[in-house]
Amino acid sequence: MLNDSSPEERCVSRRTVLKAGAAAGGGLLLSIALPGAMRHTSAARSPEVEDFAPNAFVQIGSDGRIALIVCQAEMGQGTYTSMPMLIAEELEVDLSQVQVEHAPPDDKLYANPLLGFQVTGGSTSVRAFWKPLREAGAVARSLLIEAAAQTWGVNPVSCRAERGEVIHGASGRKLGYGELAGKAATLPVPSPDKIALKDPQDFKLIGSPAKRTDTPAKVNGTAQFGIDVRLPGMKIAAIAICPVPGGKLKSVNEAKAKTVKGVHQVVKLDAAVAVVADHMGAAKKGLAALDIEWDEGPNAKLSTAGIVRELDAASQKLGAIARNDGDVEKALAGAAKTIEAIYQVPFLAHATMEPMNCTVHVRPDACEVCVGTQVLARAQAAAAKVTGLPKEKVKVHNHLIGGGFGRRLDIDGVIWAVKVAQQVDGPVKVIWTREEDIQHDLYRPYYYDRLSAGLDGDGMPIAWTDRVTASSIMARWAPQLFKNGLDPDAVEGAKDPPYDLPNILVDYVRQEPPGIQTAFWRGVGPTHNIFVVESFIDELAALAGQDPFEYRRVLLEKSPRAKRVLELAAEKSGWGQKLPPGQGRGISVQRVFGTYLSEVAEVEVAKDGSVRVKRVVCAVDCGQVVNPDTVTAQLESGVIFGITAALYGEITLQNGRVEQSNFDNYRMLRIDEAPKIEVHIAESAEAPGGMGEPGTSAIAPALANAVFAATGKRLRKLPIDAAALKQRV
Repeated sequence: MLNDSSPEERCVSRRTVLKAGAAAGGGLLLSIALPGAMRHTSAARSPEVEDFAPNAFVQIGSDGRIALIVCQAEMGQGTYTSMPMLIAEELEVDLSQVQVEHAPPDDKLYANPLLGFQVTGGSTSVRAFWKPLREAGAVARSLLIEAAAQTWGVNPVSCRAERGEVIHGASGRKLGYGELAGKAATLPVPSPDKIALKDPQDFKLIGSPAKRTDTPAKVNGTAQFGIDVRLPGMKIAAIAICPVPGGKLKSVNEAKAKTVKGVHQVVKLDAAVAVVADHMGAAKKGLAALDIEWDEGPNAKLSTAGIVRELDAASQKLGAIARNDGDVEKALAGAAKTIEAIYQVPFLAHATMEPMNCTVHVRPDACEVCVGTQVLARAQAAAAKVTGLPKEKVKVHNHLIGGGFGRRLDIDGVIWAVKVAQQVDGPVKVIWTREEDIQHDLYRPYYYDRLSAGLDGDGMPIAWTDRVTASSIMARWAPQLFKNGLDPDAVEGAKDPPYDLPNILVDYVRQEPPGIQTAFWRGVGPTHNIFVVESFIDELAALAGQDPFEYRRVLLEKSPRAKRVLELAAEKSGWGQKLPPGQGRGISVQRVFGTYLSEVAEVEVAKDGSVRVKRVVCAVDCGQVVNPDTVTAQLESGVIFGITAALYGEITLQNGRVEQSNFDNYRMLRIDEAPKIEVHIAESAEAPGGMGEPGTSAIAPALANAVFAATGKRLRKLPIDAAALKQRV
């Protein structure tokens, strides 16, 4: 969500502040004040001040148990494995020895160093905690070694840490961390600057495949997702929200609903109604039995066609400048060839496997919330605002998340649940049906781009313009980052393509669709911009009569990391080898989320125009890899997510209503459609980049370019229109 050169990211290099103290039971408690929190708390003054407030800690008990407080949510991306790997590597313990506990809500104490508050998103987890957590592990190790050396009366240099013990090399004496923890807690804490981190060549965990620590519980059914919460006396509520955005509840006849066995009550809200019952089956039946009349409000005639007309009109206006290098107008005027294009991508739903849900118990003097969220402190603040309680009276428990993809960066589900719970005696779990989940999502924006380019006599680009027109997520979600009319996320991937483009103009026009709130969607700006940029580069290669791979290769001379992954993907995919008729290869390369990635897609276009992706080859340079298994898994899942969107993903509106409702008309890629996916990781000593989102943004253009190679039909709009391709096969 933030680009690589942001001040927020650069601040991570500031010194981590640590403080040791005695934990309950006489163990070692190592407090960590991370750079992001320093901007918010007095902890930045000195680690000795009385109100020192860490935003993470490592606890080593007298029994040898090691616990790590993690403020990054686990939603399938592997943070509960990668975070303890960073500590364990420097602490010289096995990954299995570190237990993970989720942090409570607190923006001041548990801020993500890159984003400035408590949030899991933007592919930042490893990037944000790569250095601070390693430093914490190294400092803890040094304290334990010092404690052992003092116990034995020897020089600390003669001791080493190994597998949770400190060993004296000359005598072979050993002491376990649990035995040393109490004494270590009394020692002065050395500055992390004075403790050498391990050389990468000495890594035992980092860079090696590690089994996910959260997998066993997910396999045996003991894992607790938000939807699994069970509280004594808890009831279940199913909710129906006004189908037209901005509409209200006019009236409801609840008589039939109350005859359903297990139904307890009907809760009426301004723009929704919920049925509270003993179980979900009764709640759904009761909801279906309601006779609801909605006041559809000002958006009753809203349609996708109308929204697109407004985007088209807005795109013809000048926008906020994101980048303006050289003289584009002059370069275009002198170009040997010019080309113009309009690209469009649709609204997209998240459709997470775990639908929106939240369990709430509201009492006169307190509120308890159980949920899976990417923004825990925001969830707490929202519940406090609805109930009127002070934040300290609102307890929020975070759980494993069954798919986030940005959907749980918003707290609308928490707000609805708290409003329902205010009218229910005891705890109530509010569960959205799949239909409610899809039809009341906060969608990835509809983007509308106008592009132009000019080529010189050799076919190389000398002018490039891209006007991005869309709603602004940042203006709503993080208004402090929306400055001078520019949404930084909306232009990420368009503003700084890796290519050598001497004259480039990128601007942004904000155009909000009536009543529709838009939100982050596994890559957001880059999921649209990489499709546009990489498809248009392919168009330029075709206009110049050059091979798409070779064309990019020449333009990447000043970006060696991008060129490296491009060449690796081409090599591993067999680029240039002949394919049967109706099949084609397409390629893309990108530099987003601090990661360089190239993907090659092989597709087959049938006579009816349907597209099947047969193979995807990924080459990635994400800097230093923590867990290669996670890198591979994230690319595989991102590719599947992106193919699904490119082939089928589209939310449309007619008469103010979302037309899609479930997986029958909001298609997912099915298991028999999944391609073979190969992942090749380029070794790198650079700091880690993000991996949660890059795979999704790179696949759509590779797929579209492959369709062009197979059919000669250029795709400028997603999802792919099989009917249009049918005419070309």
